[in-house]
Amino acid sequence: MVENRGVAYIGQGVVEVQSIPFPKLVDPRGRPIGHGVILKTLSTNICGSDQHMVRGRTTAPAGLILGHEITGEVIELGRDVETLKVGDIVSVPFNVACGRCRTCKEQDTGVCLTVNPSRAGGAYGYVDMGGWVGGQAEYVMVPYADFNLLKFPNRDVALEKIRDLTCLSDILPTGFHGAVTAGVRPGSTVYVAGAGPVGLAAAASAQLLGAAVVIVGDVNPARLVHARKVGLQTVDLTQDVPLADQIAQILGTSEVDSAIDAVGFEARGHGHEGAQHEAPATVLNSLMEVTRAAGKIGIPGLYVTDDPGATDKAAKKGALSIRLGLGWAKSHSFFTGQTPVMKYNRALMQAILWDRIKIADIVGVQVISLDDAPEAYAEFDAGAPKKFVIDPHRQFMVNRFIPAN
Repeated sequence: MVENRGVAYIGQGVVEVQSIPFPKLVDPRGRPIGHGVILKTLSTNICGSDQHMVRGRTTAPAGLILGHEITGEVIELGRDVETLKVGDIVSVPFNVACGRCRTCKEQDTGVCLTVNPSRAGGAYGYVDMGGWVGGQAEYVMVPYADFNLLKFPNRDVALEKIRDLTCLSDILPTGFHGAVTAGVRPGSTVYVAGAGPVGLAAAASAQLLGAAVVIVGDVNPARLVHARKVGLQTVDLTQDVPLADQIAQILGTSEVDSAIDAVGFEARGHGHEGAQHEAPATVLNSLMEVTRAAGKIGIPGLYVTDDPGATDKAAKKGALSIRLGLGWAKSHSFFTGQTPVMKYNRALMQAILWDRIKIADIVGVQVISLDDAPEAYAEFDAGAPKKFVIDPHRQFMVNRFIPAN
């Protein structure tokens, strides 16, 4: 029997690599499925959404195997799989989707109606998302494989570009979705809240869509330095200068055409003092202030229905003090929810393969081993300007991970 290991959430602030069962072609309720495949995981990424669970900000149970950003090699096929073969290299959308329900047929795969008995939408290795085992492991099972998996056309090229292609499972489509739903088009001026990996992916996507200028804001100086290195304008949200004034210093006007929330519910306040404290509605309210009348706001940043670590009673249930009246008065459009990865991943794959976007460099990909995952979680939580990519079988690593001092 082949062994398997994965990254498990143990408790607040603690993850560890454990021996776990080798995957079987069964669903979370133990029912055999013929439409799934077993993958040898080639790369699997640590996501900011994982950090929300590890910080204890969700109801995730101890022992949950983490990981929803997966790229792998098919090693076993279910009897009903028709379009894949053993040896194929594939990208796994983080959405688990059946391909058969109404929302899947309408390309809203982020809210599939059948893969999660408790709510619409499923994902690997995530709390309240259907019980699907996560992919920060050596091997993983993927259901509805013919529908879900994106096969790379050339195996050798896929392996050569794995650092970029690994971003197709989540952050690049998520950033692109944020830019698309914010109405970015050629000549747009764009503000992105958050210079983490999703924020940088959103900024790069805005550039790919033809934006004239993209401004990224954050409270983390290291992330702002990295954003400038990859060609973005930045604003420092720890300064006691209003965001609108900082934008005006760059654009000559205090408003942008499009805005993107790449932060989510663990947002901090603005200004020297505000940045030291959580203020969950800060980003959404600031985006309404700096987005022009009739502008659009894309919200790929994660918001949750239950936040046990919230700063106030209302926020514990996902209720935030949002200035909806301001958004109404300015006739803003808002777009929220999980990204339907399959709506974008094939086109973004082509952009990577034809060198239209160097997403690994933009988001700061660093390849690490599975054993290094706990240290990488800690460094990522401290705000490192990196996207940690786990190489479970040590096929692509150049140097061993060395935590920052």
